[in-house]
Amino acid sequence: MASYISSDANRFYVVLENSYGNVSPASSTNRIPAVSLAIRQQLETAERKDKTGSRTFGGVPPGGRRRTTFELQTYMTSWSDRAHDPAHGPLVQASLGGIPMRFPGAPAGSGSNGRNLVFGAAHGLSSGQAVTYAGEIRFVTASLGPTAVQLNAPFSTIPALGTPIGPTITYMPGTALPSVSIFDYWSPATAIQRLVCGGAINRMTVRVNGDFHQFEFGGLGQDIVDSASFVGGIGQLDSFPPEPAIAQFDYSIIPGHMGQAWIGNTPDRLFTVTDATFVLDNGLQLRTKEFGSSIPRAILPGRRTVSVDFSLFGQDDTATNSLYQAAKQQSPISVMFQLGEQDGQLVGVYLKSVIPEVPEFNDAESMLQWHFRESRAQGTVDDEIMVAFG
Repeated sequence: MASYISSDANRFYVVLENSYGNVSPASSTNRIPAVSLAIRQQLETAERKDKTGSRTFGGVPPGGRRRTTFELQTYMTSWSDRAHDPAHGPLVQASLGGIPMRFPGAPAGSGSNGRNLVFGAAHGLSSGQAVTYAGEIRFVTASLGPTAVQLNAPFSTIPALGTPIGPTITYMPGTALPSVSIFDYWSPATAIQRLVCGGAINRMTVRVNGDFHQFEFGGLGQDIVDSASFVGGIGQLDSFPPEPAIAQFDYSIIPGHMGQAWIGNTPDRLFTVTDATFVLDNGLQLRTKEFGSSIPRAILPGRRTVSVDFSLFGQDDTATNSLYQAAKQQSPISVMFQLGEQDGQLVGVYLKSVIPEVPEFNDAESMLQWHFRESRAQGTVDDEIMVAFG
């Protein structure tokens, strides 16, 4: 007997595509802890202007161009299986574009102090890569030789000789953007199953200090493939792919207030931040106007826009006042937020050069808040934002 389908009986998987619109097989390691997935497909229809002798609409022919959009909301979760990329890795890579850089971890050497970290052997790190230690994540700003690096901010505790510096994977911007396949499976198996092929991420949003740490991804798809109307060849598939064998999944999510904020020229650790939002916008377009095709044929990323919007309680200390002075003088500052406080549950978002907007003063409550709106990040070449898991 047919029954209603529970909205909780839903599982999501995301896989990078080898080429645009070419669906790659999903496995249990590609599952993500999504909150919601909204997919919309519209047909472009032109107005009919032929005279039919009446005022009745005669319809439009099938086969018009299709426009597919999607919005995916998902919680940050643990990176427990270090042998594979984090669950959100394909989405972050599709948002930024660069090839992720792995650091396997290494023991600390002697001589670390403040922002300088020394290893016991050659580190192999590049500028922008992340390292972790004792539940904290930091980014390399410069190499000081084969065994030492400078960090964007100091660790709370200086690593002692032989202590492990943890493994990380760092995502950086790239000129081109890869596409992803987003699989949307439901129970029972007889329900309609769907996937978005050729998913291009136009906008990535990271929200701080909510109930839980949360990511949002929105973009344009090449097409929707479903189990009910599947025709061979769509997404380069011969048949609709079955769901991978359901394996144990780590649903441990991270409270949204756990983490650290390092902002300023020094920078300083600020304990007064009340909320923050990072937004990456790729200015995306798709090749949609070619003759002979009803679906897009390629991704065309535009000028990248990276901005941060944050609020904090106003204080009369040096660190807070220097932010206001930087905004008035249009001086660049660095902004780094650490999400989470335990190894395996860390995400770092680092903007090395941000021109802060002059803050708005919000005096509606008992304590004055400063609101820095949409302060834009800048860089040299594909280096205005780094996102790392550790």
